[in-house]
Amino acid sequence: MADSTPSQIISAVGGPRNVKSLTHCATRLRFELNDSAKVDQHRLETMDGVLGAVPQSGNRYQVVIGGAVASIYDEIMALPQMKQMGSAAQAPSGAGSDDGMSNADVKAAVRAKGRGHVQWLDSFFEYLSDSFRPILGVLLGASLIIALVNLLISVKVITGDEANTSLMFVKAIWKGVFYFLPIMIAYNASKKLRVDPWVGATIMGALMTPQFVSLSDTQKWKGVTTCVENATLGTSSCSTTVFGLPMQLNDYSGNVFVPLLMAAFLALVYHGLEKIIPDSVQLVFVPFLSMIIVTALTAFLIGPIGVWAGNGIGVGLAWMNSHAPFIFAILIPMLYPFLVPLGLHWPLNALMLMNIQTLGYDFIQGPIGVCNFACFGATAGVLALSIRDRDEKMRQISIGALAAGLLGGVSEPSLYGIHLRYKLVYRRMLIGCFVGGVVIAVMGWLFPSVIASGASVKGVTTTAFAFTSLLTIPVFDQMWVYAIAIAVAFFVSMILIITLDYRTPEQKAEALASVAQAKSGSAAAVAAPAASSVGDGSDGHASGSDDGQESTTTVAAPISGHVVSLDDAGDPVFASRALGEGVGIRPESSDVLAPVSGVLQTVAETGHAFGIKTDDGVEILVHVGIDTVKMNGEGFSVNVVKGQRVRVGDKLATVDFAKVKDAGYSTTTLMTVLNTAALGGVVPRTGIDVTAGDPVLEVTR
Repeated sequence: MADSTPSQIISAVGGPRNVKSLTHCATRLRFELNDSAKVDQHRLETMDGVLGAVPQSGNRYQVVIGGAVASIYDEIMALPQMKQMGSAAQAPSGAGSDDGMSNADVKAAVRAKGRGHVQWLDSFFEYLSDSFRPILGVLLGASLIIALVNLLISVKVITGDEANTSLMFVKAIWKGVFYFLPIMIAYNASKKLRVDPWVGATIMGALMTPQFVSLSDTQKWKGVTTCVENATLGTSSCSTTVFGLPMQLNDYSGNVFVPLLMAAFLALVYHGLEKIIPDSVQLVFVPFLSMIIVTALTAFLIGPIGVWAGNGIGVGLAWMNSHAPFIFAILIPMLYPFLVPLGLHWPLNALMLMNIQTLGYDFIQGPIGVCNFACFGATAGVLALSIRDRDEKMRQISIGALAAGLLGGVSEPSLYGIHLRYKLVYRRMLIGCFVGGVVIAVMGWLFPSVIASGASVKGVTTTAFAFTSLLTIPVFDQMWVYAIAIAVAFFVSMILIITLDYRTPEQKAEALASVAQAKSGSAAAVAAPAASSVGDGSDGHASGSDDGQESTTTVAAPISGHVVSLDDAGDPVFASRALGEGVGIRPESSDVLAPVSGVLQTVAETGHAFGIKTDDGVEILVHVGIDTVKMNGEGFSVNVVKGQRVRVGDKLATVDFAKVKDAGYSTTTLMTVLNTAALGGVVPRTGIDVTAGDPVLEVTR
């Protein structure tokens, strides 16, 4: 019985003893490992149910699962072997020598030397990420409620979000998320820093109580509390005296900077108290003293500094958006696709929330929406091609990713499931990001938004923190400008993917070969008996007759030359066996011949690659030279077409290898059995000189 996906994941990351800790976010499993060199990344990336594997610094590792991450996490933690998590065995004292280290071990050791230079930055972004990730669900829920209410207002079904008691109740539902956001962030941030999260939540809660808010009442505290109006932001700033000391009073509802700063100081105080207070009374006195010290510190110092910094950044960004809107409208869509995979987008999320809290609106989410819809458009293009190619696996992946994007505004399934696996996607998608950015920049300048105060603001704005999906379009102003911009970004990316494809010729050949195998699996069983009635004529080759009468047992050399192992062929992708077992041949002739009898499933336009499928289902890839796709067919004369039936020894192409060498590319011709995993075994014959037609691969069932 095959191991479950959770069990395979743990095995691929080095086993439970290599796992120091494990958490998860909305789409990813987040490992902290004892030794990241033990991870089998190729195995993870090719595992069913896994969308991607992302190494991090400091022995951190992320495994991208998608929407099922919570259930996979639960199943992993329920595995019996996870009781051994973190109990890494110590190496013998004499095992530290470099002798005997694998290439991966040496590579990991070299990388480890440089981790300290960026580890603090990685830890900072991890802190931001873990402070926001657990509340993404309620933020998404609140944004959808806001979107539906705004939609009803835009079609004049209701006059406003406080038109009656029912709508006021609905507003309380989503308003509660943003009003108490500082408490939620304080809880998560404290937990991340290994502090009792309820202490952090309590401290921020204290600054949001009616008692603290009442300190701003100048009528109640005449002569003690004074307030000053801020004309720029349209807010008032109050101060009072507490214990004889001046205290600046602020509205902390919706604030994100203050709880993040507070939790950092709380961690210093909390862990400091743990060191000096006896274990027997820590339960009582550590929270007690932490609450008193950090609440006072936050009210007098941290809170005002956080609000001041947030207001300053907000005003600065608003000024930049007014005077140089193209920076946001074009630069953000171009950068955001690179920030999300690295987890560096969280500061932008914090800035969005801060803008809403300080300015009353945000202007960053519009350009991010352009980026996300370019991403979704690329996924739609992949879906269209998968339907055309009858690629069932990619069709399922792209449908799920597209649904998550268009309905939920979540881009990770697209990025990790498709875009980062096929690097050409980014080249197409970034054009959509750029064109959409130009559209939202120009139209946002010509048709500015109008905020609650009646002032005009360049660009598309929103008063809500919204995940950019189809359902949240109504929360933006100007809504029609935003709709046009995201539509342009979506369709530009989609059309480019459909017309130019998202795969290299090798990736396309592999995909089409896999599709052909799936389609002909049952047909082959019927075709073989039918073919046997035709006759017993054979071309005499060991691989069997070209009519499928016998099983393929050997694969012939497609070209004369010296046979080498894939490990020595000079291409890391082939060496990894991602495209199956095979051989490399350093050519001594110019004619490339068919190594088996069958049907050509793929013929690269550039003439550098051919995919052949035998009647009994063996899939062969012949790849002439390394990186020769960049020659665009120069020096290659192709003699066959896709769909043509060939016999062993039929000429596929003639290659001018002198031109290949002059262009700076390796002439080594690679041949693999693409569906090696579905066969009993493929054994290469290496270290020999062969003539085209000599057997170089043995195939067993």
